[in-house]
This record gives sequence, structure tokens and C-alpha cells, in this order.
Amino acid sequence: MISKWQADDTRPVLRFSPYAWAKLLYFRDKGRTEIGGFGITETNDLLYITDFITVKQNVTSISVSFDDNAVADFFEAQVDFGRKPQQFARIWCHTHPGDSPEPSLTDEDTFKRVFGHCDWAVMFVLAQDDSAYARLSFNTGPKAQIMLPVRVDYSKEFNGTELPIWEKDFKENIQPIVFTTAAAGLDKSKQLSLLQLYVVSKNG
Repeated sequence: MISKWQADDTRPVLRFSPYAWAKLLYFRDKGRTEIGGFGITETNDLLYITDFITVKQNVTSISVSFDDNAVADFFEAQVDFGRKPQQFARIWCHTHPGDSPEPSLTDEDTFKRVFGHCDWAVMFVLAQDDSAYARLSFNTGPKAQIMLPVRVDYSKEFNGTELPIWEKDFKENIQPIVFTTAAAGLDKSKQLSLLQLYVVSKNG
């Protein structure tokens, strides 16, 4: 379960601002499918997520498929905001509609294929019962995998909820599809192709 951030806790922790956490919960609970997006962080605190941003995607109860053009627009907008790739293209967040946050084999394949060329990356999964999974991967030098506790950090100022904006984003970006044999092909192993190219060419 998620706990509050304690100021004297020095372990590596993936932290969410209350705003980012509330937004993630809103998107998770709005439908009955998986939802995918990116964690946005501060320049000097890359494990502190201040926002959760989705892009246009096709979703089912077991899959997320991002629209390449939407990913490109997202990257361009983030660069225009003055952010670097490690602030917006290193933490992959998605939800599971069931009660298990454990990554699927497809999750693992996607994380390795898309983010394996980054110097570091985080896979975060949030289940319906608020159980969470977070793993930090170092892919250069002595490679390592570190499990991260997940907490909501109330120690900093944060914005209030923006439900009308979140609802608009949900309607525009989240496209549920009827699960069929053909739809099963829209899994995460086929997604994020443009992201893969971006993080390789802009690694840093």
C-alpha cells in the first residue's frame, strides 16, 4: 500500500506529489482498462513525480497501445517547456484493472525493448486495490535492478485537483476497444515504437 513520505527516510523512493497521485487515481478509476502515461519530474529530483500525463491510446483490460503521433507531440511539448528527456521519458506509468501490480511478460518485454537503451528508467504499475510495483533499472556500467518503495510526498506545495481538465484529457486520449482476437494484437509489445527511437537518440 502507499504511505506518506517521511522526511528522515533516506532510501531511494519513488514519490508522487498529491496532485500527480490524485490524477493517476482519477484515470485508473474512470474506466475498467489499463491506462498508460509518463511521470513528469523536477530537474533536481528525478524520482519525484509532479504530474502524470497521458497521450492518445487504445486500451483494453490487458493492453495499452500509444498513438505514435501523440507521443511525438508530447515529446515536442515537453522540450518546448524546457524539460530534458530524463524528466519526461524515463518513468513509464501504467495501471492494472485487477488487484495485482506485478508486471506481465509483455510489460517486461516492453520495458527492456523500449527503455533498455536509457542510462536508467523506472517501470511503475498501480493496481486497482492501490498496491503498487516500482522498479528502477540502471542500464549502463554495473547494471542493476532496484525495487523502489512508492509514497505520496506531502512535504512540498502542490496544486489542487483539476477534474474538468482531467475529464477532458480522458475523453480525448483514452480509447477503449472491444477485446477480440484481433484486438489482442494491440498489446504493449507493439507500442512505444517512437518512444524507443527517441530515448535512444536523446539518451541523457
